Amino acid sequence: MGTSMKRIGILFHPKRKDSVDFAGELLKFLTARGLSVWQCSSWEEDKVRGQASSCDLILSIGGDGTILRAARAITPATTPILGINLGKLGFLSEFGASEAMEKLPAVLDGQGWKEHRAMLEAEVSVPGRGGKYYALNDVVAARGSSARLINIEVRLDGKFLTTYRADGLIVCTATGSTGYCLASGGPILHPETKDIVLKPIAPHFSIDQALVLPSNTQVHLKVSTGHEAMVSIDGQVEFPLRDSDEVKARISPYSAVLWRLRPRSYFYNSLEQVFKGKML
Repeated sequence: MGTSMKRIGILFHPKRKDSVDFAGELLKFLTARGLSVWQCSSWEEDKVRGQASSCDLILSIGGDGTILRAARAITPATTPILGINLGKLGFLSEFGASEAMEKLPAVLDGQGWKEHRAMLEAEVSVPGRGGKYYALNDVVAARGSSARLINIEVRLDGKFLTTYRADGLIVCTATGSTGYCLASGGPILHPETKDIVLKPIAPHFSIDQALVLPSNTQVHLKVSTGHEAMVSIDGQVEFPLRDSDEVKARISPYSAVLWRLRPRSYFYNSLEQVFKGKML
């Protein structure tokens, strides 16, 4: 893109020693090039959010889960995130740690392109834990440790759709379509698609197919249960749901921006590698 980068943020996974150590190596590498650099645990969301908007690029060190956390932490900033993977290359990461020092100079010189990914904005009406949350992958309402099913009433744009009797219900973005939703038999969406997928988990005498909804759809879930249930944001933020608790989800006005060096067609090759068992 022709614009060099001058201020870089490094986000690491605080419970992975390899992530912490590699973040330190990157700090030395980047400061030696005369760049302004800061580093922080991706779990310290308030600290991350305060720094992100002043950066030209965020380096996420870990796996795809670290990128999910980074994307939520920097919102509403639209600073591009580049994922450096410490294991097998996932859907979100751009390259592995062994390639980083070789490929980063090109990135710092502005080579590459921005991939815009839709995020969900969820409003959770739970006493003591209510509020607004962002998700790059998915919002899931599901049963807890009990093996009993829960009922989830769904309204779309205020109109009643159905009441699912199931283990749970996944509301996901295109990014999330290759995660839990895919494992549950859902469709795969192109990563820059802004549609919403609604996918029941092990439904019992309910609609069992996924629904692909337009990007302006307002999804309203109401839980009916006499036992433990929960809501999960990107599989990383979880808290209990009680009978009559509600979750509303829609596409957020904020997107996650990922920095790419690979060709724009990379996603299709990634799919082939996943189904051959070479990724994730």
